[in-house]
Amino acid sequence: MFRTDSIYSLTDFQRNARSHLERLKESGQPEILTINGQAEVVVQNATAYQDMVDKLDVIEGVRRGLESMKRGEGRSVDTFFEDFERKHAITR
Repeated sequence: MFRTDSIYSLTDFQRNARSHLERLKESGQPEILTINGQAEVVVQNATAYQDMVDKLDVIEGVRRGLESMKRGEGRSVDTFFEDFERKHAITR
């Protein structure tokens, strides 16, 4: 959820780009930029963006795994560990 103190006009961003970029880098929080009072653009620093993309990738992987499980695909955890132990010559 966006905080109301992170909403700025595009004009303000253009006029004060340096302070916006410093704030974005320090806080890691995105800012919403408005044009004619309407939210149009979200900006954030590259590190925060990459963190968000990484989290979305993990969520997508979990979603695909759950869908696969619902379709009856995959293998049981017991079978996985048996194969893993055999592959890596692990004995219990």
